[in-house]
Amino acid sequence: MSDLLRLATAGSVDDGKSTLVGRLLYDTKSVLADQIDAVTRASVDKGLATPDLSLLVDGLRAEREQGITIDVAYRYFATPQRSFVLADTPGHVQYTRNTVSGASTAQLVILLVDARKGVIEQTRRHAAVMALLGVPKLVLAVNKIDLVDDPAGVFERIRTEFGELATKLGWAAEDVVEIPVSALHGDNVASRSANTPYYTGPSLIEHLESVPADADARRHEVGLRFPVQYVIRPRTAEYPDYRGYAGQVAAGVVKKGDEVVVLPSGTRTTVERIDTPNGELLSAQPGRSVTLILADDVDVSRGDTITAAVDAPEPIDSFDATLCWLGDKPLKPGARLLLKHGTRTTQAIVGALIERFDEQNLAADPNPESLALNDIGRVSVRVADPIVADDYSVNRHTGSFLLIDPAGGNTLAAGLVGDPLTAVEVGA
Repeated sequence: MSDLLRLATAGSVDDGKSTLVGRLLYDTKSVLADQIDAVTRASVDKGLATPDLSLLVDGLRAEREQGITIDVAYRYFATPQRSFVLADTPGHVQYTRNTVSGASTAQLVILLVDARKGVIEQTRRHAAVMALLGVPKLVLAVNKIDLVDDPAGVFERIRTEFGELATKLGWAAEDVVEIPVSALHGDNVASRSANTPYYTGPSLIEHLESVPADADARRHEVGLRFPVQYVIRPRTAEYPDYRGYAGQVAAGVVKKGDEVVVLPSGTRTTVERIDTPNGELLSAQPGRSVTLILADDVDVSRGDTITAAVDAPEPIDSFDATLCWLGDKPLKPGARLLLKHGTRTTQAIVGALIERFDEQNLAADPNPESLALNDIGRVSVRVADPIVADDYSVNRHTGSFLLIDPAGGNTLAAGLVGDPLTAVEVGA
């Protein structure tokens, strides 16, 4: 059975993301014949000689009318070697928040650039966001390579410029691959193209098939982290005393008989049973949704975290964090918001704005007055109820949180505990 790779697309408007995703679906035979027929008819109506594969993925009417991607859409395709879940994210600067959402769980991101434009402001912004999110693998797809006069020279110039940027953002050379492609004609997408003799590397799909599925191994570097989503007490004649704690394993492995700690209370107990709708398990891996039955009758509520006893973190009520600000109204010191971490939501105050990260110049602006839309900055946070968090550089799941508008419920920021951009050559 093939394994699974989670990936996302990113890039500026008109770089060809929708066409590339459509090409991936088409070349892997992941679309139905009637969908192809509908796209062909729509393309003919637009006066096109060949099918516009972007229509396979631009599902919203507004997207088709404007020729841009607005929402994050999840696409599923497979090859004989592997299955893929792809988050197709928008490129417009206005929708950077959607890109953050789509890439937050990705093991690999395909970052597109238009060969005619090269590395532009939005390319640098998206690269900085991917570095902030800790995406372990990156593909730079230099698209529309068939539209430039000197494709070999242009590709080498873009590859060199982006390679320097990626190094300064903390990626190792082996984690970044540059591929010249033509999404419209399929060059170097499913197979290597004779139209790019200067390029001797793999096609895009060949590379995607070869990336290790455990590229994001950091989620296994800590012991059990199990945020409690729901307390199950059926109170039926068949189960009069049943008390289970449902949730998803965020990190580590839980096994029957393990000693665990319930945080923030610090109560110790052991795992008596691991239940699922299909029966009991002896153990559960990260990403598995299960119900834990504990040996002792302890006080556990939604928002608590069941952790391994050997490396249980200290609950924290104040910490420094890195934010990607997603709100239209700027963030200023002293803002009172809601913080959602795992299954816990609590009141929070943003204290000092420590610095703003200039992703264009890779420089730090200390003590900014505010953070505007799409700004990345480091801040201090204080919460009313302690949270059980690891540093984001250690574990993406337990080190991330959201800041929410308490009045309207809108998400205002994606937050990461600690300073994930410590590897960046600031000011270099």
